[in-house]
Amino acid sequence: MNSTEKEISYAITNSYSTLNELTSTTKHVWFVCHGMGYLSRYFLKYFKDLNPEEHYIIAPQAQSKYYTTPKFKHIGASWLTRENTLVETENIMTYFDTIFDHEQILKVEHLTILGYSQGVSVAMRYLAKRQIHCSQLVMHSGGIPKELTSKDFTFFKGKAKLIYGTNDEYLNDERMALEYAKAQELFGDRLEVIPFEGAHEVNVNLINTLT
Repeated sequence: MNSTEKEISYAITNSYSTLNELTSTTKHVWFVCHGMGYLSRYFLKYFKDLNPEEHYIIAPQAQSKYYTTPKFKHIGASWLTRENTLVETENIMTYFDTIFDHEQILKVEHLTILGYSQGVSVAMRYLAKRQIHCSQLVMHSGGIPKELTSKDFTFFKGKAKLIYGTNDEYLNDERMALEYAKAQELFGDRLEVIPFEGAHEVNVNLINTLT
């Protein structure tokens, strides 16, 4: 068999979801990247308790959608796999660029970039690659990309918060020690580690205290 894998470029359309309105009373803008198996419109439910007059939330949508149950009832999505990761990452970065441009949020005073689970990797890569100036980066129950170094974040002047559940089935003590060491290397004294009693789940109570 003489097979060849080729590469082309083409324009695509993707959605994203928002919660509340961006108005003159908005004090905080959130750019939140969901975990694997989520859809952006459902991920927004974790932010519904934030004051709608002051908080505007933007949730990008991972494009690789799939059925999450054998009966094809529920749909989720994934940001990246080991397959063609570099190219797929660039596609995501371009997609995020378009959202930022469309929403005109780079000049807001309080911008939070949050990644949950698999969303941590794309959120951090975007922050580093585009040198986004945000007031805080929230790394919630996910892995830090191995290729990132402290040099990638020399521009970053905000707060970095590492959140994880002490009973997270994906983050044992050894893994958390590695993640903590990596986060400490990247952010130094700007890092705050926030453990909570719980499993691999979005901690709404903590989210409501992050501003």
